[in-house]
Amino acid sequence: MTAVIESEEHKALRSAVAALGKRYGRDYVTRTVAEGKPPAELWSDAGKLGYLGVNLPEEYGGGGGGITELSIVLEELGAAGSPLLMLVVSPAICGTVIARFGTEEQKRQWLPGLADGTRLMAFGITEPDAGSNSHRITTTARRDGTDWLLTGRKVFISGVDIADAVLVVGRTEDARTGTLKPCLFIVPTDAGGFHKHPIAMELNAAERQFELTLDDVRLPAEALVGDEDAGLLQLFAGLNPERIMTAAFAIGMGRYALARAVEYARERTVWKAPIGAHQAIAHPLAQAHIDLELARLMMRKAALLYDSGDDIGAGEAANMAKYAAGEACVRAVDQAVHTLGGNGLTREFGLASLITAARVARIAPVSREMILNYVSHQSLGLPKSY
Repeated sequence: MTAVIESEEHKALRSAVAALGKRYGRDYVTRTVAEGKPPAELWSDAGKLGYLGVNLPEEYGGGGGGITELSIVLEELGAAGSPLLMLVVSPAICGTVIARFGTEEQKRQWLPGLADGTRLMAFGITEPDAGSNSHRITTTARRDGTDWLLTGRKVFISGVDIADAVLVVGRTEDARTGTLKPCLFIVPTDAGGFHKHPIAMELNAAERQFELTLDDVRLPAEALVGDEDAGLLQLFAGLNPERIMTAAFAIGMGRYALARAVEYARERTVWKAPIGAHQAIAHPLAQAHIDLELARLMMRKAALLYDSGDDIGAGEAANMAKYAAGEACVRAVDQAVHTLGGNGLTREFGLASLITAARVARIAPVSREMILNYVSHQSLGLPKSY
């Protein structure tokens, strides 16, 4: 019996997505950033081909796969130089949460559009004063008859300007204990009291970042996703895919940068041989490749565990995958730029902008230090320092 690392179906998906990514490439992303536009054409084509909703249930227009398949889509688009950041948010987080915990009406309303790309959702959890401590979230929802009134602030929310709604993490008061518990709400971006403000970023990305102000946003009862008493479970059902998809984003970016550096090292001749013949050039590139492949294996493990329903095991693996991929991506991009020397900083070769972008995988959606905290506490059983 031959061990299968990746199925023929997955290989075929990789090949097909890579072909789509190649048709657009890095030049397309660079152009959309310069024009201040979202990557709408690529998003639309990916939706028509069924790639955006590959993880969503077939009965709602999806592909019936899981995060494994969606991570392949994002990785291959990234490796072609044209990643779609909103894949992390719209189908992976929001689509997963609604598919797992939403009402039948919510599923019918949102999943088909998320799957074919005609609708898009953003995700709002981060707050100015909460940072990585989700227990300090102050966005609150209080009942007003059968409605909810949502008040609070969110920051670094991607793609709000192109989203139809935001899946907002708030907190409601437990009637029995008076304590606040997390809950998720679907908030239309045209709701009264919903205000968005762009955040000026040094990051060159087609998707923009926003601060949100929620000023007594009135929502109907059916805006609540899932069980009011199971908010934490539902929240982590979205956060684990987010970490896995961030790993895919980082690995794709790292692969793109490494491929450009290897191509350059094969052709660039300074003395009598291509510079890639010299170990000072070749060995760091080989190490970057090894690091990316190791991160890729952990990402596959995390996706497999998640898709099999092992949320606890997936939580550990997803955090490890995100950590490994972020580190590997930063090193690969840095080495790629260094390999090209001065050319690595030119617009012609398009690598310098990745220096900033690569840092995102170390910082978001959770910092590497918080992942090390998670592993030291959850995996190793060491006491907390906070």
